[in-house]
This record gives sequence, structure tokens and C-alpha cells, in this order.
Amino acid sequence: MKVAIFTDCYLDLMGGIKSSIDAQKEALEKNGHEVFVFSTGFPRSSDELKKLSLRSIFQVPSCKLFFLGLTPVSRRPKIIEKWLLRVFPELRDFDVFYIHYEGGCSIAGLRLGKQLNIPTVQVMHGREDVGETSIIPFGFRSIVACLLNWFHSWYIPHETTIKRDNYLADSYAKTKMWTLMVNHANYADLVLTPSEHFRAKLVHYGVKKEIKVFPNGISASIFPKNPTVKTLSPGQTLNLIWHSRVSAEKRIMPFLEALDNVDGRYRLDVYGGGGDYIRAKRFANTRQMNVIFHGNTSFSTIMKKIPKAHLDVLVSYNFDTFGMALIEAEACGVPVFICDPDMKEIVPPGGYIISASSSSDAMTTALNNLIKNPEKIQEMSEVMLEHREEVLISNRIKTLEKIFNDIIKK
Repeated sequence: MKVAIFTDCYLDLMGGIKSSIDAQKEALEKNGHEVFVFSTGFPRSSDELKKLSLRSIFQVPSCKLFFLGLTPVSRRPKIIEKWLLRVFPELRDFDVFYIHYEGGCSIAGLRLGKQLNIPTVQVMHGREDVGETSIIPFGFRSIVACLLNWFHSWYIPHETTIKRDNYLADSYAKTKMWTLMVNHANYADLVLTPSEHFRAKLVHYGVKKEIKVFPNGISASIFPKNPTVKTLSPGQTLNLIWHSRVSAEKRIMPFLEALDNVDGRYRLDVYGGGGDYIRAKRFANTRQMNVIFHGNTSFSTIMKKIPKAHLDVLVSYNFDTFGMALIEAEACGVPVFICDPDMKEIVPPGGYIISASSSSDAMTTALNNLIKNPEKIQEMSEVMLEHREEVLISNRIKTLEKIFNDIIKK
């Protein structure tokens, strides 16, 4: 089987989408399939591009200066389409186009699928409504969302319009982002989501195409070997690890506020960068908190650090659709701390603690309760170790292969 992956979130970025693509690409290739990745990226030398091509990874035409240092932005979809057809005429012979995200490169992949009569499978990874309203300053959210929606509608028809409600689309900006997401999904032949709860949300807002749930997995190449059960003794320092974006949508600031009021010894290691990095570091330093900021760190290094922690932290609320950090912790036998009830779907019962609400006070209460009952760490760690083999992508990839074969036959 020949699979072409189109994505705007891969080169020059870290996070769940990249980790998901890497794991699936490795597993598919191990099973004998040919997988190409086409991604937006920052400027590279010809030697760097050649090295990527040896791994069947190719950078599509991208803006050279726009958002340089933040996130790569593609050129217009039509430019990418023309470039792909000229440079990769063999695309016409591929079996399936596998799309991740909703940016320019992803749009080009969907449109090329229609043009070449190749089935398209679209993965809806994230809550772009929350992402946009968390990152963009208050006075500009509606303007930016409207412009993104307008740009998207140039290339993919917007047959569904989302109206403001009291559920998830509770602002004008969010209605525009949901309109973009729903119409993007409906343009594909088949839709995948990593979780049942996100599937339900997409159906609620009008995705008519068939949606299948395919959870993310961990690559065998980074899967920890024989991790040990974690234990915490009374009075011992509680070691926590954060390896998500240091940003508003991940709620680093409410968690630091909660940690600052904990009654007990703790240490938090923060890996990653983001819009709230400087603010969070200043907050922790001002209050002389035992928090160490390591900045952007290679994924291989992070996977070596997770097993040294007692508790892995993911405190986003009404944002994450899967949370790769959760299964990365599970692979290491490390319990997780969450706030969002939706995230209970991702890890086994008994492998997590969850605060009563998303507030800082509720998080403080949950952490204090854990410190007073340190034996819970061992109980949760044993659960994670018992189930960790389930998150290996090699144990899940047959499902994806069947999904591809079914859509190809149709």
C-alpha cells in the first residue's frame, strides 16, 4: 500500500500530531507499506532537504519569513498542489491520502485527492476553536477566526454554518472555527478521531461523513524497556513532570498557582516551550517555587525523563482530544494528573487522579490529598504498568490498515 501523509504540523514542531505521525509511519513501513510525508517547514538547505527525502519526508512550499521561529506556514494550497504534481507525478499512483490538520498543506492534500480520484482520510486532531481563542489576544480573536474561515472557504466549500450556542460555540470566533473544522472534515471521504468524546462533538456540530475512532500509539523504537513501579514514601519529595506546550490552552499558569499552595515537598520539571513560557518562569521564580524550566527538549530525552517522575501532569480542560502525554506516561508506568473528565477515556481506570474541577483550588486539594496518601502512587503505577503494552502502535496499526483497505475498496 502506498500512503501519502499531508500535514502542517510536523517539520520544525513538537507535540502530539508529530508523535502520532512518526509512530504510525514507522509501524506502517515495518509492515511493508510505502509512506511519504509532505509537510510545511522553515527554510532548509539542499543538504537538509536531501537527508529528509531519504526518510521519505518532503517539505512543501512554505513561507520564508511569516511566523519564523513560531510555527511554519505553508504557501497557498494551489501553489502546493502545482508543485506536488510537478515534482511528484507518482502521487497519481498512491492508494490513499492521509491528512493531518486543517492548514494549507492539508487542504492541498484533500483537494488533490478529489482531483486524482484517490480516497482521502482526514484525522481531526484538535479543538481549533479553543486553540485560536487561547492564543490570539481578546480584541483580535473574531478578526483572526473570520480571516482563517474566509481563507479556508476559498478552497473547500462551506456548506455548513455553525451558529452561536451555549455548548462549545459560545462566541463568534468559536463559531467560525467550528465552521472551518466541520466543513474540512466533510470534504474528506472518511474521518478519523483519536477519541470517542471528540467524535461525539464533531457529530453534534454537523460532520456527516463516517467517523471512526483510532487512538494514537507509541512507537516501539522509543517504548521504555522494563520500567519499574513508582513509589512515594511519606515526606518524600513528589516529583512531577510537564512535557506539553507551556501555553494558555494547556493551563500552565493555573497549575503553577495550585502547586504554589501545596502543603508538602515537590519538584516540577517543565519540558517544552510556548506562549506562556516567560510568564510561567517569572511566576515560579518570583515565588521561589521548586520548578525547573528546561525549554524545548528532544522527544527522546523527554521519554528518558518521564520514568523518573512520580506523576505526569496534563491539566488542560475542554481542549485536548487525546493527550499524547497521557499514553507516554502510561508507557513508562507513571500515573497522571488530569482535570478534564474527557481524558479519563485515554488511560485505564486507577491510573490517574483527577481534580474535582478545573480550578486551582481543586487542583491544590487533589495534590494535597495525594501527598497525604503517598501509597496511591504505587497503586496507580501498577495499573499503568499492567496496561502499558496496549498503547504500542504495533498493537493498533492493524486497525488503521483495515480502515485504509476498506476505503480503497469503496
